[in-house]
Amino acid sequence: LSMTRFRPCIDLLRGKVAQIVGATLTDDGAPQTNFVGDEPASSFAQRYRADGMVGGHVVMLGPGSEEAAISALQAWPQGMQVGGGISDKNAALWIERGASKIIVSSWYFVDNEFSRERAAQLCTLVGRERVVLDLSCRRRGPPDAPSWCVAINRWQTNTTLPVDAATLADLAQYASEFLVHATDVEGRCSGIDTALVAVLATSPIPVTYAGGANSIDDLALVDRLSGGHVDLTIGSALDLFGGKSVRYADCVAWNAAHPAPAEQ
Repeated sequence: LSMTRFRPCIDLLRGKVAQIVGATLTDDGAPQTNFVGDEPASSFAQRYRADGMVGGHVVMLGPGSEEAAISALQAWPQGMQVGGGISDKNAALWIERGASKIIVSSWYFVDNEFSRERAAQLCTLVGRERVVLDLSCRRRGPPDAPSWCVAINRWQTNTTLPVDAATLADLAQYASEFLVHATDVEGRCSGIDTALVAVLATSPIPVTYAGGANSIDDLALVDRLSGGHVDLTIGSALDLFGGKSVRYADCVAWNAAHPAPAEQ
């Protein structure tokens, strides 16, 4: 029986551990931040390792964060996934550097269209079991009938690829997991996108949802909405990142009380 699990994160902005407001990330300007820490990325990774918080992700939000990402992976070899600027050119290198899996988004798109050729190429290169497909998305349409499309290039560019049951079923052949940031609510601590979580529950492979979580009760909420099929990352609300509404210790306790089936 699958249960929703808490998945940790280390988001890196110019080498520092940070939490950002998703919609404000641009190529040149500084995004709006909820948190920028002085503690190195490696010490977060060491903490997650000590607590057995598997399946988390290290994401480089733009340039200047490679060294910090490497240090986190060295602190816990094979313990965390890595994303941000991953392509065919560096995927194998990041696996060598200690990533359990690589997270890929923008590189898969050519002229805003998803390239099956590139997706298949990456599976051949590192193995499908090492690939996480990032389908971070923007919400569209009226509140009572929402739809979502994948957003790339620091979430600034909308693609034509919808996030729906058909896409999840189709693209599962190219990855061992999906990672989905709800970019409209990312970093706002205003509540999760429950309708999106329900869509993600249809995925044939594991999914991690991130965006808007503001309570430890969101783990139980996602569990109920997804039948335990979707995992949850909590960022800006977490006390580790200066948040006021979720204690990391409670997330550790949740995972201890809901042991994972054998790791994917």
